[in-house]
Amino acid sequence: MASSVSGAEEVRVSALTPLKLVGLVCVFLALCLDVGAVLSPAWVTADDQYHLSLWKSCSKPAASATWRCNSTLGTDWQIATLALLLGGAFLILLSFLVALVSVCIRSRRRFYRPVAIMLFAAVVLQACCLVLYPIKFIETISLRIYHEFNWGYGLAWGATIFSFGGAILYCLNPKNYEDYY
Repeated sequence: MASSVSGAEEVRVSALTPLKLVGLVCVFLALCLDVGAVLSPAWVTADDQYHLSLWKSCSKPAASATWRCNSTLGTDWQIATLALLLGGAFLILLSFLVALVSVCIRSRRRFYRPVAIMLFAAVVLQACCLVLYPIKFIETISLRIYHEFNWGYGLAWGATIFSFGGAILYCLNPKNYEDYY
């Protein structure tokens, strides 16, 4: 968007482009999904006899009506999974705050690259977490009943996908398309 000032001088005003706004919405959704994934009580469930989250593991013997719960922070792979997911969530939070601040001030372009880099780093951390979790779960915990990865695990994948989408949108060069808006 260009406007003329005092006849001959032209000033460029940085407008918020729709793709950056959609990127900000993607980052916000990723943040919300990450919070849901971290707080979820159901990453793995098995026929109302076993529940595993990032924080605790609960099992109920078939003959009993009471659940026995233990902390999952005793094994290395579960601590690593939690650390990778929380690290990615922290980077998503930081990139959301930087992107939000960049919307409020005039010089937005200089914040696009750091936001995209933080989001790509969050995607790498969370993808490592989401690949590590089922591999180590199947390797270390032997359930003789049908089990499935539940909605908490799915929320974490959703957060990773939205983070990747936001990172792609923040990588797009606004110089190529901002004259059309």
